[in-house]
Amino acid sequence: MEAYDFAGGTAAVTGAASGIGEALAHALAARGSDLVLVDRDAVRLEAVAESVRRSGRKVATYVVDLADDAAAQAIGATLAAEHPEITLLVNNAGVALGGRFDQVTLEEFDWVLAINFRAVVRLTHALLPVLTAHPGAHLVNVSSIFGILAPPGQAAYAASKFAVRGFSEALRAELAADGVGVTVVHPGGIRTRIAESARMGSGVDPEEIARGKEQFAKLLRIPPEKAAALIVAAVEKRRPRLLIGASAKIPDILVRLFPGGYSKPLSRRR
Repeated sequence: MEAYDFAGGTAAVTGAASGIGEALAHALAARGSDLVLVDRDAVRLEAVAESVRRSGRKVATYVVDLADDAAAQAIGATLAAEHPEITLLVNNAGVALGGRFDQVTLEEFDWVLAINFRAVVRLTHALLPVLTAHPGAHLVNVSSIFGILAPPGQAAYAASKFAVRGFSEALRAELAADGVGVTVVHPGGIRTRIAESARMGSGVDPEEIARGKEQFAKLLRIPPEKAAALIVAAVEKRRPRLLIGASAKIPDILVRLFPGGYSKPLSRRR
């Protein structure tokens, strides 16, 4: 498959109001792509759009809460109808939920699955005919290092990100004949708003919540601009998988060496 050509294409990016999504919007515009940006935060999304428009690229924005399955389904249909020129879809929107499985409700668990996985499936399904109509198109699904290993206290998040990984790998094989590339991204600790916006299970002790968020925030060291640059490079080269940072690469090696034993030291930290 030839290198992806950004110039003159249109990229749809979810979770575009901050973090990796915002950085990707600027990076893709710099490579000559017009943009379709999706997020639930209307104010931040418009600020990003205005900033990108100053570069001379066309930008369309859509405000939607992807936790709402019906809304996610509808926005997918809308994007397909209004932007048949889309050649790159980046499913980046994501949320986190802390707490052991017995500390979270099924509603809280499902909230994570709705945004992190079901929205990915719904948008991809809606836009797949658009992508396959443009041989050379590309799909990016953002998983996580927790789509490679699953630590205690992250049952919902890990389940959603492992699902994204499996979905992406199956699609890669299915879409190869159509000339559509697929990249699954496993970021390590990216400095985004995910720590401050993360929810904690309703059964988690308040002191544990504060301690957990503080520890989580300390792990987020990689600038989102660096992550975006690596993703853009991976898309251009049609890389099937991208690990971002040592915080992703080292655990990946650990899982390869000790696929059944890596969880033992993690479980002792409880």
